[in-house]
This record gives sequence, structure tokens and C-alpha cells, in this order.
Amino acid sequence: MNIVVIGAQWGDEGKGKIVDYLAADSGIIVRFSGGANAGHTIVLGGERYALHLVPSGILYPDKTVILGTGMVIDPEALFNELAGLEKKGIDWLGRVLISDRAHIVLPSYRRIDKELEQKRVRPIGTTGRGIGVAYSMKACRDGVRLADLDDPDRLVNLEAEDRAFVEAWKDRLTPMSIDLVSYLRAHRNAYTLFEGAQGALLDIDTGSYPFVSSGMACSAGAAAQGGIGPRKVDRVLGVFKAYTTRVGNGPFPTEFADDSPGSLSSYIRETGNEYGVTTGRPRRCGYLDLVALRYAVAANSIDRLVLTHLDVYDELEEFEACVAYRIRGKLVEDFPAAIRDLEGAEPVLRKFKGWKESIAACTAWDELPRKAKDYVAFIEEYVETPISMISVGSDRRQTMVRESPWTRS
Repeated sequence: MNIVVIGAQWGDEGKGKIVDYLAADSGIIVRFSGGANAGHTIVLGGERYALHLVPSGILYPDKTVILGTGMVIDPEALFNELAGLEKKGIDWLGRVLISDRAHIVLPSYRRIDKELEQKRVRPIGTTGRGIGVAYSMKACRDGVRLADLDDPDRLVNLEAEDRAFVEAWKDRLTPMSIDLVSYLRAHRNAYTLFEGAQGALLDIDTGSYPFVSSGMACSAGAAAQGGIGPRKVDRVLGVFKAYTTRVGNGPFPTEFADDSPGSLSSYIRETGNEYGVTTGRPRRCGYLDLVALRYAVAANSIDRLVLTHLDVYDELEEFEACVAYRIRGKLVEDFPAAIRDLEGAEPVLRKFKGWKESIAACTAWDELPRKAKDYVAFIEEYVETPISMISVGSDRRQTMVRESPWTRS
């Protein structure tokens, strides 16, 4: 059985925790897109693990994790991450594999990335790690894949610095290289998780372009870049928070106007620890955007949702969620493509009463306060998609399952 897990907002929804939780029942975890700009946090027994390139199932000693074809991999960042895991007692050797069709991020890409961002009149907010340049080189057919590391004809056009970089890392990368399609065909009876990076609204095609990632953050990326093909996807889970956040530049219709100390924005950021795992940048915060969520569900064939950070609202008397936009005086209920429309969108908000009690210890749906259930039910009705899992804290154990994703429909 193959399950795809993607973010249903602008990233940072808690995908890492959910993949880690579901990995207990899987054998293989494939991260199909993105690079070291992604950040997935897992909390286990009070220990915090920050993952950037390594798939989230790595903490289980009996799981195989694979960096997929759609990823762009900085070897230096990868092996630093693996060394950090090893220091925390995680034995990864032989369990971390890489698609031989995945591309390598070269030193010159990082330099070009930063130069391009500095030249932009309107910066995108890139992390400067060479991710976008790696994808550009891939599209221009000038990229370097793992399969190319021993091919002098593929490396002939590289700068001296980049050739030296490839030479320095190829002996460590080559033993980890696999034909992903062949590997998954041989393990077709395994329970396999496909982990996305960033979020659906940052997808290069269906996101808020040009303020998007350069890779495929959509569910289709699992089929195109995960080695299985579209007809082998059994279920798509979309992870979203009880509110919305965004990192970097770009439109954000429900963003709180007041970000001063003591404001609701500041409260949510501190309570939800809304700081980038990779960059440490504070995330922009706002109410849940149901218009955007419904769009993400439709564009990605999401058939089950996973709600995270519901506990962040524990102390609030009331809060709101966006149910439509008002754009140039017109009521709009669909997520627009034009950036100027999104930037000028005034959210139409609906109020909800807070439950004013901690839900961090809740382990089952029946234990949630009625007002929390009402909020969940409204979301389900609005987006016409069931919420099968709810996270009420950062620890793996603070997860309630209303319906197991591994149950076939």
C-alpha cells in the first residue's frame, strides 16, 4: 500500500511528525522532492530531531528511507545531517538510500542563488542554498545526477570547484545509490510512505507563483518523482495547521496585521514555536485560510486531512477562520491564480468560540471539548474532506487517529 503525505498550506504544517508517526506501520519511506531548504521536526521522548534531507522515518531502527528522484541533494549537508543523527544514537548505515536519478547541488549553485536573489527588485525569499538553481540546471539539462558521478562526459562543463566537489563526495554517495523504480517494484508489497517537502501552495505549478518552491510540492510529485507511477497511489493525506503560517515573501490573505509583542500573531508564533527549522526565521502567522485549503484539497486529490497544532488555540476566548475573500469589492470563494488578487484579498472571517482548556493529553476524539469538535466539524464540512488524524502536541504520542490511513477504502 502506498500513502502520500503532503503539506496542504505554505509548508511547516507538521508533515515530519505525521510521517514519523505513520512510519511505525510502514517499511519504506521515500522523500520525493525538495532539498536542504526543507525542515521537518520530530519530538521523541523529549528529544528534538531536525531533519532537512533525510526522510522522517529514520528514527525507527528497522525502516529503510530513500531520497527520491525529485530531490536535489547537497552531499555536504546530507552527511552533516547523518553525522548529527549518529551522535544521537541513530544507526543509519545501510538504511539511507538515494535514487540514482536525484540531482546534486553544487557549490556554484549556492553562489548563483544568492546573486539572483540580490538582483531581484522584488525578492522571493529564497534560503540561498542553491535549491532553485539546481532545479533550473535540471530543466536546462545541465544538472548532475548521482548516475553521472563517474561519467566524465557529463562533468566536462563543470567549473573546477564543482568538479572537485563531485570528486570529494562520489565515493560516499555511490554505495547509497539505487534504481528507485526497480527497488520499489521489488518491494511492491511493502507499506510505503511518500513524504513531500514544503506545501501544496508552494508547488511550482499549482502554488502562489512566483513565490513558490522550484520543485514539485504537490501529491502528483510522489508518482512522478517517487518511482511508482500515478495508478499505484492508494491514498493522499494533506497535513494542515489549525491556523496558517508562511515563511519568506509572497501573498498571505489571512496574515495578522499586528505582529507586535503581545499580539495574537506573537502569541501563536511563540505558543506554536513558529520558527523555521532550517533558517530560524520567524514565520508569518494568520488565521486558517479555508479557501486556500479547499483549493489544495481539490488540486491534489487529498482524500484525508490531518489537523495539527490544534492545541495552540487552547487559551483563546475566540478565534476566526477565512471562508471567502473580498477582492476589489467582489466576493470570491475560489483561490485565485493572480498574485495581485491574492495580495489585495480581504479575508471574510467566521468566528469560533475557544474551548479554554488544555487538550494536550487528549488521545481520542471523544476526549476533545465540544467547541474543539465543532471547529473540526466545520472544517470538514467546508472542504468536504474528512479529518482522519489530529495532533495536539509536538510529541509522537500526542496524536489521535480517527481512521487509520492504512485501512483500504
